[in-house]
Amino acid sequence: MTTAEPFTHALLTDGATVRIRRAVPEDAERVLTFYDAMSPENLRLRFFSTGRRSAELAAARVAAAPKDDYQALLAEAGDRVLGIADYSREPGTTTADISLAVADDQHDRGLGTLLLEHLVSVARGAGITAFTADALSANHAVLKVFSDLGLRARRHFDGPEVRYAIDLAQTDAYLSATDRRGLVADVASLTPLLKPRSVVVVGAGRTPGSVGRAVLRNARSGGFAGLLRAVNPHADIIEWVASHPSVRSLPYVPDLAVLALPAPAVPQAAKECGEAGVRALLVPSSGLTREQSVELLAHCRSYGMRMAGPNCLGLLNTAPDVRLNATFAARPPLPGTAGVAVQSGGVGIAVLDGLSRLGIGVSTFVSLGDKYDVSGNDLLRWWETDGHTDLAVLHLESFGNPRAFSRTARRVARTMPILTVDAGRSDAGRRAAASHTAAAATPTMTRGALFTQAGIIATHTIGELLDTAALLKAQPLPDGDRVAVVTNAGGAGVLAADACDEAGLTVPVLSEVTTTELLADLPRGASAANPVDTTAGVGEDQLRRCVDRLARCGEVDTVLVVLVPTAVATAVGDDLVGALVHQPSPRPRPVVAVLPSQSTRVELLPVHEGGRVPAFGDAQDAARALAHAVTRARWLARPVGAVPAPADVDSVAAREVVARFLGNHPEGGWLDPTTAAELLGHYAFPVSPWAWASDEAEAVQAAERLAGADGAVVMKAYWPGLVHKSALGAVVLDLRGPEQVRAAYGDLTRRFGDHMTGVVVQPLAGRGTELFAGVVQDAVFGPLVLFGLGGTATEVLTDHAARLAPLTDVDVRELMRSPRCAPLVFGHRGGGPLDVPGLEQVLLRLSRMACDLPELAEMDFNPVLARAESVVVVDARVRLRPARPVDPYLRRLR
Repeated sequence: MTTAEPFTHALLTDGATVRIRRAVPEDAERVLTFYDAMSPENLRLRFFSTGRRSAELAAARVAAAPKDDYQALLAEAGDRVLGIADYSREPGTTTADISLAVADDQHDRGLGTLLLEHLVSVARGAGITAFTADALSANHAVLKVFSDLGLRARRHFDGPEVRYAIDLAQTDAYLSATDRRGLVADVASLTPLLKPRSVVVVGAGRTPGSVGRAVLRNARSGGFAGLLRAVNPHADIIEWVASHPSVRSLPYVPDLAVLALPAPAVPQAAKECGEAGVRALLVPSSGLTREQSVELLAHCRSYGMRMAGPNCLGLLNTAPDVRLNATFAARPPLPGTAGVAVQSGGVGIAVLDGLSRLGIGVSTFVSLGDKYDVSGNDLLRWWETDGHTDLAVLHLESFGNPRAFSRTARRVARTMPILTVDAGRSDAGRRAAASHTAAAATPTMTRGALFTQAGIIATHTIGELLDTAALLKAQPLPDGDRVAVVTNAGGAGVLAADACDEAGLTVPVLSEVTTTELLADLPRGASAANPVDTTAGVGEDQLRRCVDRLARCGEVDTVLVVLVPTAVATAVGDDLVGALVHQPSPRPRPVVAVLPSQSTRVELLPVHEGGRVPAFGDAQDAARALAHAVTRARWLARPVGAVPAPADVDSVAAREVVARFLGNHPEGGWLDPTTAAELLGHYAFPVSPWAWASDEAEAVQAAERLAGADGAVVMKAYWPGLVHKSALGAVVLDLRGPEQVRAAYGDLTRRFGDHMTGVVVQPLAGRGTELFAGVVQDAVFGPLVLFGLGGTATEVLTDHAARLAPLTDVDVRELMRSPRCAPLVFGHRGGGPLDVPGLEQVLLRLSRMACDLPELAEMDFNPVLARAESVVVVDARVRLRPARPVDPYLRRLR
């Protein structure tokens, strides 16, 4: 194998790892060997004959000098070629003919489909839009591969042969198909790590205090259901567990090896584990150098081992058939149903303790550490299928592949809540996160867009996360944001109502009918407008009937009960709490308690029929948790959405514009008006008419041609690098007639001199609402589409919202409703809505353009002038930069 050729690793359906790379001429002999090893039947299905000549021609194509119209991919394990996929472009077209071959003993492992997925990605990058393929109708395996790929395909039968035509356009059906295949492969590869049948701790010390010994002790005392051994050449028994000199000397090949060793010893130990057949590694060790890190990961990939860490607390699985605690935490968590993945070990301990205290407990815990391999995306997939987890908790300081993570999270969040602590919101926090994980900082707006679109509940603190987890585990989701506040102390009720309002909830006035019914059953002096003040003299039965009536009426969605201990009548201490937990039947709406006198932040009070009521010590904590529950309910209720395909888009021509510009400007830069207009034209944006003028005479002619009904035009100076035209006074408005146009051109020339290369002339825009729409390419998250208030105030007021591309139709609607200026768009104080469909089209085209062109560094439309009947882009700025296309959804390991 040539070591110079770039390669990637990916997973087969059985969890095994293969290396995929482009074939080079030096591979010709290995390719011929690959075909020589094929059975006659396999050769016949591949080449329609059993002769050697076809195999020799296939090897010759690989041996030829690299060509733009031919590409071959190899799948390898060690030095052996397991499969080959290639394409040959038909001259002068964007169509290519493909072929696929898999070794006899590698069938039914998903290798052919994996190779085709990678071939599709390469072909798209080369501008190929369709594949054609011929197969024998008896070749059921390859016909199934083509059919199951997920791309739009047509087939034509011609005697014993089948002709396939496959459209390479990326669709949600294709992404969903690759997701399903990725899920199967990922779970299979994680099984030795998270559900091992045997474990060895390498580096367990003879003296107390070492990490390895602590892991070994926890694994033994936790009752691990499988085989457990230690490796220490200086001891026969450690922590009552048999110890061996090396991994090779073990009586069995362990599924999982814990490498609790000094950093310099870790890579060699990983290699020995791989040579012995170990399938997974857990590496608590910290302080690895870059070279040691590269070597460690290389061994994992070469031997097909998945790895958690390094620099991590460990992992555990509380399932009865596993019972593995491979952490060095001081206390074991309570078994339960919450899956937890964290990068920080300290955060992990806090979350584990908090969930145990609440009685929720943990199904699976993984400390990701420096996250060389296993990530939050992997854990979401595991929890999706493990049969034990119904709540996912994440603490991620960085994202390796945010768009793939988002797709997985959107799917998993439909089946279970996903909670996270939004770490790194401040500049200091982002610096700490980057320092701790060697990861690039991620902007708050971008991270917020990811969480919002994926349905992830993002909290600001661990305490808030645990509050929300307690509520979601104990009560049904509310149908809306209306809250009834019930209290036996008026002042506490007012504070609770304020807390609800500040959290974005509403405390509606109750109807006269409901108020009358409540007052009839409450002590004299009570009030029931909302908050409902029951007075300190309320009894347990009275309070129970009040709460039940509110929980069953249709005027509110949640009942928030605030109770303080009194010595009045029978309302003493726990007696009133009994009104919440001793209920005759489950209530149809959530009931939440606030007990200011309790010592803990949140508790789950058991209900006699098996349910639980969350009790908070502070109304603000309760209101924030309720707001998160409302947000989740709304996210679940919204349609999944689809990515529309805007009409009149010419992506191929747009890529040619980009290539031409970057060919002339290798470092990238801002597009001149003519090039920008050409690029925008390929996406059919509604751009205001304009003309370029390089001298006074051309400016006058342009003005006469473009002047609107009132005869007025706008003149904008231009020179390369000019961005903030208004701030520099480079825009002249309301020019009427040739004399004013000449005067304005002369003034701009005098002020800007040789800097100015010409002017843009446009008709003066009429009245309308000035909005902003734009795109920025985030180095980690990919393209981000922004929308909000435009005009000269846009940078001062910063009223913008954002969503990650590609935008679905649902994303677009939510994006438009997110800024504070949304009432201006949808109608405000009697005014009708603006051209909402037109604005949606602008945002969808921005999303499509950003996904098509990774070189699009940033682009903004400011202003976008919106009226009831139309939308027009008045000014546009576009910046390109060199960028290598990356397929975020391609199945591969990091």
